[in-house]
Amino acid sequence: MSGRTTATGAPAELEREREEIAAEAGAVLPGEAMVAEAAQRSLDGDRRGLARLWPFLGPAFIASVAYIDPGNFATNIASGAQFGYSLLWVVLAANLIAMVVQTQSAKLGIATGRNLPELCRERFSRRASIGLWIQGELVAMATDIAEVVGAALGLHLLFGIPLFPAGLIAGAGSFAILALQTRGVRKLEAVIAAFVGVVVAAFVFEVFHSNPDPRGIAEGLLIPGFDGTESVLLATGILGATVMPHVVYLHSALTQSRVVGRDESERRRILGFEKADVIIAMSLAGLVNMSMVIVAAGLFNAGGLTGIDSIEGAYEGLRQTVSDNSATVFGVALLASGLASTSVGTMAGQVIMQGFIRRRIPLNLRRLITLAPALVVLAVGLDPTRALVVSQVVLSFGIPFALIPLLLLARRREVMGALVNPGWLTAIASALAAMIIALNLFLLQQLFFA
Repeated sequence: MSGRTTATGAPAELEREREEIAAEAGAVLPGEAMVAEAAQRSLDGDRRGLARLWPFLGPAFIASVAYIDPGNFATNIASGAQFGYSLLWVVLAANLIAMVVQTQSAKLGIATGRNLPELCRERFSRRASIGLWIQGELVAMATDIAEVVGAALGLHLLFGIPLFPAGLIAGAGSFAILALQTRGVRKLEAVIAAFVGVVVAAFVFEVFHSNPDPRGIAEGLLIPGFDGTESVLLATGILGATVMPHVVYLHSALTQSRVVGRDESERRRILGFEKADVIIAMSLAGLVNMSMVIVAAGLFNAGGLTGIDSIEGAYEGLRQTVSDNSATVFGVALLASGLASTSVGTMAGQVIMQGFIRRRIPLNLRRLITLAPALVVLAVGLDPTRALVVSQVVLSFGIPFALIPLLLLARRREVMGALVNPGWLTAIASALAAMIIALNLFLLQQLFFA
């Protein structure tokens, strides 16, 4: 390796590799000089109000797609139908944790110019990096099962297409969305933001027709509790569907060279803008997730239709209790969620491989590889909703393997510089990680030893 270094102090080969990874992950491409110029004007104080924030919006919206993917539909609807509003506190807690985690991931990319898998490879042993890569690939596959199966269900419910052909169509749709990367990240971000908007609008419509109980909502948000093993399983699934490990890896890649600060002061200002991006995007995602539970609780649990524990059942339940239009809106939201999130999952998988083991495969080939398990689930006729819930539990068990390395790195001044985590923030984030691990262990105990 050459001893030549760049202005950031990194070896030239690593700098080139970083730029390639960032470009594949959705970072600013060379042709997007207008966005970079607008961002610099914001940093220089030449822009005011929303115009100042606008160039920095995007990374968290891409990440937020994973927080409202079809896995969320499955776990949230099942929890609302079976347990009413009582698990809303889990959704709220998971969303607050997600804000903390995604801000930490974004900060890592801003402070270091590297993404989380890259730093794990550089700072941890080779054995640890290989182990983290393997579990990261398993997480990516579990993610894709939820996303492709969900999009296929949307097509099936809306148009009556059999699930396996619908899965192939969903896969083709994700290829088309990924192709937008070659035309610049702003186009990709715009399309994904539009999908998020569709899901948000759909559930505003559904909540309006669900006659929610304000007291039940307040109690569900403020009074924690479980009601048997199944509620613990669903709570863990909600957590896995919300704090998704693959976007912990991805978010650091989305910010690592999107807007590069020239000094510590600029990096702090960039982080401030990115915090706003996270708060806006994750708040929208959290409201959508709560809306899913509220709709299922208000229409199905309160109406005595507690047997509805699947996405298909929810679709038919909406037709019965509200209208055909309500069911159609639900199906459109499911399809939009699946198409957007499957593209984000593929991007995350590429970052995981490139970062941990410095290997690259064409993005379309990766899309084919991660598509295969989902198509197998559809081909053999497994219950799609149950597959979605189980995939989210798998994701929940993958959270510590992304979160613990993130926290270990973010507390090191030699890694983070002036953006190093203060002790109090490390303590809070560590407590959240411990809570997630404890919930997973409790689930194991309930499933196998109770």
